[in-house]
Amino acid sequence: MEVFNFSANNSILSNFVTEIRDVKIQKDSMRFRRNIERIGEILSYEMSKNLNYSSINVITPLGEKTVPILNDKLVLCSVLRAGLPLHQGILNYFDSIENAFISAYRHHLTKEDFEIKVEYLATPSLDSKILILADPMLATGNSLVAVYDTLKKYGKNKQIHIISVIAAQEGIDFVSKHFPKNTNLWVATIDQKLNSKGYIIPGLGDAGDLAFGPKL
Repeated sequence: MEVFNFSANNSILSNFVTEIRDVKIQKDSMRFRRNIERIGEILSYEMSKNLNYSSINVITPLGEKTVPILNDKLVLCSVLRAGLPLHQGILNYFDSIENAFISAYRHHLTKEDFEIKVEYLATPSLDSKILILADPMLATGNSLVAVYDTLKKYGKNKQIHIISVIAAQEGIDFVSKHFPKNTNLWVATIDQKLNSKGYIIPGLGDAGDLAFGPKL
């Protein structure tokens, strides 16, 4: 798996990442969602450079111009519910992309041990399409692997792109072992460790709660 880590170079992206981490700013849930969306837009733009294009002729009021346009068929699958703002950011840049949604959550057996449960899926066929998985927090990687295992039965995709906001190195290593070699990870920044409960440190907290309010 190839990893594109955009914290390696300075850009405006770091402003948005800083704000979603900041305990004072992240209390504004609307701003939190918008920052996640903007991060999705930036990562989508960067990812688009890795896709396939064909040339067409377009007629302008003053002449004709040969231009490249995207010709890959894309399916965007987001992990509910935290993935929704990131999903919207990606959707803003890919007008004709097909959409899939899946629920994957931690079912805690003890305070520290958990299993991933998948209980809802809506997806088009994935045959011969490029699959984009949107999950803002790549922590242990167990959720993404469970999602991928569930999606396999819906068609053989051409390639996989994972878009995340913050990833832990441990999760990246785990996903690399379970995803195909032609998988690319596009991530705004990487944190180096997880705590005993499998949450990213320093991370930002629970992305779903910050975006949509606490759950029972």
